Formats: sequence, structure tokens, C-alpha cells
Amino acid sequence: MSSSFIIIGTSILALLLAGYFAQKYLPPPPPKVVGIDLGTTYSCIGMYHAVSGNVTILETQDGHKCIPSVVAFTEDGVLVGYKAVAQAEHNPFNTLYDAKRFIGKKFTDEELKEAQKQYAFKLQADPLGMVTFLIEVNGTQNAVAPEEVGYYIISELARAAERNLSARVKRVVMSVPAEFDDMQRNYTIKSGSLADLDVLRLINEPTAAAMAYGLHKKTSPHNILVVDLGGGTLDVSLLNVQGGMFLTQAMAGNNHLGGQDFNQRLMNHLLGVISSRYGLSLKDKEDIQGLRLKVEEAKLNLTSQQEVLISLTLHSLDNVVFSEKISRTQFEKLNADLFEKVLIPINRVLESTELLPEDVDEIVLVGGSTRIPKVIEMVSEHMGKRPNTHIDPELAVVTGVSVQAGILGGMWPLTVSAVELPSRVKKMRVH
Repeated sequence: MSSSFIIIGTSILALLLAGYFAQKYLPPPPPKVVGIDLGTTYSCIGMYHAVSGNVTILETQDGHKCIPSVVAFTEDGVLVGYKAVAQAEHNPFNTLYDAKRFIGKKFTDEELKEAQKQYAFKLQADPLGMVTFLIEVNGTQNAVAPEEVGYYIISELARAAERNLSARVKRVVMSVPAEFDDMQRNYTIKSGSLADLDVLRLINEPTAAAMAYGLHKKTSPHNILVVDLGGGTLDVSLLNVQGGMFLTQAMAGNNHLGGQDFNQRLMNHLLGVISSRYGLSLKDKEDIQGLRLKVEEAKLNLTSQQEVLISLTLHSLDNVVFSEKISRTQFEKLNADLFEKVLIPINRVLESTELLPEDVDEIVLVGGSTRIPKVIEMVSEHMGKRPNTHIDPELAVVTGVSVQAGILGGMWPLTVSAVELPSRVKKMRVH
């Protein structure tokens, strides 16, 4: 009997040693599942690596880890991401963006009329209120559904993964806003299905962001405030997490506050400078689009620089070269009241949960607009603690989604999976 125990013990030890040396010296297996953040403004894809537990966000186009969620229809075919943006000023009616705002959502005639004011491309709705985008190429009109726009973006991201894996991507985990209802979630899955992908799971964006910082591993209850400020919307969520169990306690947001609004304030300022300097208003669509791109570039550079120079040739004004210096302080003054609005939904979620700022254990920033120094400063002062910032806020969601993808793919080291408890909390909208 004792010899049997010795043989069994020796066998178990051999297996453990074999596993140890395999992890230490053999190349890790390729990821079986990838994570996709299909964002309103930008989208990206990531992989969780076995053994190291690291996440790689893949370069998709020309060294960029995130691509604009933009799809353009041209005479030569369909363009995605930066390629679509590059031709947008010459093809505004067939260049589609913000598709995520419309996916799986019904609009009334009045809502559609209001939404149309924001876009050059044409919106139309079927009798049920489901929106499609009307494009015209080579004299032929076509209706493109939001989930089809998602399909083109996901396909572009999947090709980037395949270049890295040298194998076809088949299974994914994707993120969605916490407030998405069942129909919106189903249509998001449909975008993946159109790209011939098996969407194993959808994970809420605030949960994914928390996972990026490893907060799903907390064994004691933690309150987590997630502030997601992107290109066009602000979403604030208060989560409670313990042992991988996530409960959304409160949500608030502003669907009309984001990077585009900050850009517009700077845009209006520059249009006023041009009108005053040259005695003419800038009305040419191509010049306006060119200025808009310069404004976006300036905003991004002001996160790391105190001053930037905006310079471009205005063809409609006799090819005059317009140049103007913009300081970070000036940018902050132009947007002072908008930055203050970031605090309103934070206060709403605290009030609804009867929590004080000091009751919040962790703050997570998500979305490119939370890179703005003034936003970080205001949130820090208001909450009395500095947010987690060591992960690029634009990559926080895709990082967390990729961790969840690794867990579902059985990648070593095994870690706690996120379990999102059902919540009937409705998002409070503020203006």
C-alpha cells in the first residue's frame, strides 16, 4: 500500500514539475479569445498572454492602437478608421461615425430630426424607429445599418489580431455601455456575428475598466467610481465589487458632453478670430473640416504641452495661411463651464447611494477626454483622492475586456472572472 502512495505521490510531483518547467521555459500558447472595445469614437482590440498575465493592445493601423470608429463608402470601396477620416472632408455624406449611438435603438420622428442636425450623412428610420444611414456611391443609394458599420470596424480589428496571431480570430469578448438594454446588446453581438465571430460574452464598460486595474481581485467590499468621458458622452458609474462580483449601484451621465464639445468651444473661438482678422466668415466645408482636424490635434497636444500653434491654409480665403497660438490656460477658460459639468453626475451617483467622497475606495478614469489635465485635477480635488491613471484611459476598457477574454479562454495564470450581478439601476441623465 505504501509503495502505491509513493508511486502516486511521485507521479503528482512529476506532473507539477512538468507544469512548472513548461510555464517557465516553453513558449506560452497563443490567445484563444481576444477582447474588443467597440467604442463610439475609437475602437481597439487586445490579447491576454498566458504565463505573464500581461495584456497587449494591438496596433491596428500605422502604429495606432486605437482606430476612429469611422467607416467611409467610396467609389473604390469601403475605408475604415484613419483611412476613412483622411477623406472625410471630401466625402462627408458617405462618411459614417457615431454608429454606436444608434445601434439597436428606436427613435421617434422628433428624436431623429434632432439627431440629424449633428450629422452631414442622412439618417432614416423604418416604421419601428430603427435607424439606418443613407449613402450614395456611383449614383446608387444604399441604406447601411449601425450594426453593419460595427461589422466593418470589428473586421478591421480582427485582421490586426490575425496578423499578430498568424491564425484566424474566431472568438471574442466585447464591451458595451452599462446602460445598454437587451436589444442594444443583441445588435452589438450581431455586429460580431456579421464579422463571422463568436461573441462569447458582453461585459459592461465600467466593469471592464475596473478589471484593467485588477479590482475584480478585491476580497473585501470596495466602492469604485468609474468616470468615462469620451468624444461625445459622459458616463459615471458607482460599482461595488467583492471577489469578482460586480454590482452597479448607480449610474448618471450627460449624453451631450465630451471631447467634441471641448473642440467646438475652441473651434468657435478660432472662427471668431478668423472673422475678425480677415473680415470674412469661414463657410467653406473643406476649410472648416481642415480647421476641425487642427483643433482636435491641438486639444490632444495640450494634454502634455502648455502651448500649441494652430496653422493651416484657408483655400476659400485666397489661400491665406492662418496661424494662432493657443495656451492650455486659454483652452481651460474656453471650456470652464463644461469642465464643471463633469462633477454633476459624480454628485448624482453619490447622492443616490448616500455615499460621501471618502466612502469611495477607487476612482477609475476612462475615455480619451479624461487625459485633459483640468479634468484630472477637478476630479481629484472633488473626491479628495487621485484617480488611477497608470493605464491609458483610452485603453482601460479594452484592457479589462482582454483580461476577461483570457479568463474565458482558460489562459494561465487563472484569475477571478467578473460576475456582473443583475441591476435595475437606471441611468440618471443630466445636462
